Amino acid sequence: MALTVQEQFGQIDIYVFDQILRGNIAAGMCILDAGCGYGRNLVHLLREGCDVFALDADAAAVEHVRQLSAALATGLPAKNFQVGPIEQMPFPNGFADVVICNSVLHFARDNQHFLAMLTELWRVLRPGGMLFCRLGSRIGMDFEQVQGNIFVVGDGSQWFLVDEKMLLRLSEQMNAVLVDPLKTTIVQDYRCMTTWVLRKRKS
Repeated sequence: MALTVQEQFGQIDIYVFDQILRGNIAAGMCILDAGCGYGRNLVHLLREGCDVFALDADAAAVEHVRQLSAALATGLPAKNFQVGPIEQMPFPNGFADVVICNSVLHFARDNQHFLAMLTELWRVLRPGGMLFCRLGSRIGMDFEQVQGNIFVVGDGSQWFLVDEKMLLRLSEQMNAVLVDPLKTTIVQDYRCMTTWVLRKRKS
């Protein structure tokens, strides 16, 4: 019996789904989900035979992803799924075709922490590969500033928020190619979420 759309894709982020539809994330690729949580973006990729790696600071979340992989009979080794911080990932340089970092970077403690995470995400991406980031921003809304890039969002949480100028400057400093223009979703009186997708130049 054919799978339902939800069975095939799980609770996938719509912007990750968009990259799959456009062929930027495809079967057979080596994919790293950095900050994978409980694997909401990995169900389809595991089903499609991608060489999936994942990392999260939450051991229970990583164990859930290991069990999901086993339940789908992927044959992937448990060591593909690691517990740890994004700024110190236990993966080799340039090994992944696609790195996904969804709804994580805005939890950076400060600018140094943000850049440390971004540096690691870029390090493990192969030349020609794609980095997909979705993160809180100040593009389209004003927020109360606590200090530096830390702001208070609608539920009272303190997030590290980027803006358009910062993302474009970082893209240039990394010598990256923007796969798409920056796309921001504004959730009324709460937050802005920006999708930032970069390709690593081959030379």
